[in-house]
Amino acid sequence: MTKVQATNITWHHGHVCREDREKLLGQKGVTVWLTGLSASGKSTIAYTLEHALMERGHLAYVLDGDNIRHGLNKNLGFSPEDREENIRRIGEVAKLFTDAGAITITSFISPYKGDRDKVRELMAPGDFIEVYVECPVDVCSERDPKGLYKKAMAGEIKNFTGVNAPYETPDKPELVIHSDTCSVQEAAVQLLELLEKAGKIPAPKE
Repeated sequence: MTKVQATNITWHHGHVCREDREKLLGQKGVTVWLTGLSASGKSTIAYTLEHALMERGHLAYVLDGDNIRHGLNKNLGFSPEDREENIRRIGEVAKLFTDAGAITITSFISPYKGDRDKVRELMAPGDFIEVYVECPVDVCSERDPKGLYKKAMAGEIKNFTGVNAPYETPDKPELVIHSDTCSVQEAAVQLLELLEKAGKIPAPKE
């Protein structure tokens, strides 16, 4: 874990607690962590879930891997060390969003189990829901909307997960979505049901 380098700092407690924010929002803060290969469908599922939650009156926000690298993590590459720092930073951001009462949906390859486990350890029990978006690498390669697999296989991209860099499958994710055999809408329904079961959002009134 990265050590705190700053000195003479003190944690300040506010006058509004997490429970107050959650009561205002009518939901429980949580991080839904989507992990899987590039082109497995993580981002599409994340944004579909966000839209479905907003349609039901819930505050949700997607932290997407590519988007985060345009700003917060634009100084990081794809070496194992940079990947670790990428996930550490977004884990801290997701923790803050969760404390704010938001349903935070992250979409990162996050290939290393150890990095994902560290994010889980940051969170209170029940605040981290790991979702493995499983899809065979050959299917991901066929989708390949950015042409990255082709470049990686040609040696033009180094440290590309699934081709010349490893992906460590989650041991006990809260949910596995087989994105090669289910639709995006079906995946979103599975996630909504999981959030209802976990008590993060109420079931819709009949």
